[in-house]
Amino acid sequence: MSTQTQTGITILGLGPGDGNLLTLQARQWLEQIDEIYVRTRQHPTLETFPAGMQVHSFDSFYEKHASFEDVYESIIEQVLELGSRPEGVTYGVPGHPFVAEATSPEIIRRAKEKGIPVKVIEGLSFLEPVFTALELDPFPFMTLMDALELGQRLQPQFPPSSPLLITQIYSRMIASEVKMALTNTYPDEMMVRLVHDAGTAACQVQTLPLYEIDRQNEIGLRTVLYIPPLPADTSFEDFQEVIARLRAPDGCPWDREQTHLSLRRYLIEETYELLDALDNEDPQKTSEELGDLLLQVVLHAQIGVEEGEYSINDVLAGINRKLVRRHPHVFGDAKVSDSEGVVVAWEKIKAQERKAKSETNSTVGLLSGIPAALPGLNQAQEVQTRAARVGFDWDDITPVYGKVAEEFEEVKQAAGSPRTEAEIGDLLFAVVNLSRWLKVDAETALRSTNLRFRKRFEHIEKRAAENGKQLTDMTLKEMDRFWDEAKALEE
Repeated sequence: MSTQTQTGITILGLGPGDGNLLTLQARQWLEQIDEIYVRTRQHPTLETFPAGMQVHSFDSFYEKHASFEDVYESIIEQVLELGSRPEGVTYGVPGHPFVAEATSPEIIRRAKEKGIPVKVIEGLSFLEPVFTALELDPFPFMTLMDALELGQRLQPQFPPSSPLLITQIYSRMIASEVKMALTNTYPDEMMVRLVHDAGTAACQVQTLPLYEIDRQNEIGLRTVLYIPPLPADTSFEDFQEVIARLRAPDGCPWDREQTHLSLRRYLIEETYELLDALDNEDPQKTSEELGDLLLQVVLHAQIGVEEGEYSINDVLAGINRKLVRRHPHVFGDAKVSDSEGVVVAWEKIKAQERKAKSETNSTVGLLSGIPAALPGLNQAQEVQTRAARVGFDWDDITPVYGKVAEEFEEVKQAAGSPRTEAEIGDLLFAVVNLSRWLKVDAETALRSTNLRFRKRFEHIEKRAAENGKQLTDMTLKEMDRFWDEAKALEE
């Protein structure tokens, strides 16, 4: 072995594991040095190093620190210190220095700040042998995801219509965390593939259902998970493409003609159709109506893009920031003990937001922002709730009952007079206030009653037909009997 005088830091890619896959440049460099520091000794390529090579590793850092972040920070600091020596340092990393390697970019950034020269000797990454093992071309697109990052999530952050490669599945525990995140999007029985030790003679590919990935004893430091794509119609991004295509010059004439204002009625209609599906507890219909409502959202976003107003990314960013801002007990350090505490904190944050808006807009008041198109019961409940926040409310429910009775008497006195409509409105407003005090949503309560009435009346129609009668031929007493039957069936 001839010794080469080096300065600074040389980051050397050790390839996927097989010594035969070391690049010629890497092999030549190894033959010219007598000392190397490697991130880990758990790499088969080390067995092919030249005889007499002094090999140091940072494996002890993995035992010393509780998190990978702390491990990598210690390695980075140590490499920078070694690189400051007159003789410099060669730092060997598995695969390619810039593929799934957290330490290399940061070492280079800090070395530049310190004036330490850095040389990078590339190596074959683990990706190429994985593609070979899978007999798969990653083009035209493929999503790459780190298992440690995915395991911390409750929901995958990539389109399911894209093939997916999940790296660094070090253990069955990590595989379990990955599985829990994936099954929120992918079917449990979906066939996937685990690739072990790609780029070595021990390479193995397992085909198995997604729910079994964390049961495999073969999982180790060089395990990768491949998830095939779901159909294109399962992706939000593909849905955006469909909408954009409909709005394109050669798209649908009707869709191209729509504006924010022209779509208003459809937004309202789809919202109520969704509510109807929810009221009927129909999961399949609910799924369908959620899709119809989403269509309206994305259509408006596409029009916003075309008009230079906003994009769906702006919509998503706005609601994401709002939710994070209004949930400091989840995304911050705030503490709440129960749901009531959440509501109190939420209202305080909203009040701060309104105050900030009022500083730039003098017309922003406590009741500002309540949509005029909101159904009357919803609107009344929101008005009362906001007024109650600043103390415009009774101390207990007793006078609330009294107010309902008072307004009822005023309706009886006003019956048939020009005041009837106003007095009915006052009565409804008082009933909504009672609902608020009893923690009942007035709109939902009335919708439930409407639904029960419809079902009971449909029973009357059915029983009338069974008896060969028309409703108009029946007495009220007969209809009441069938009504009572319907009520009994609900119990």
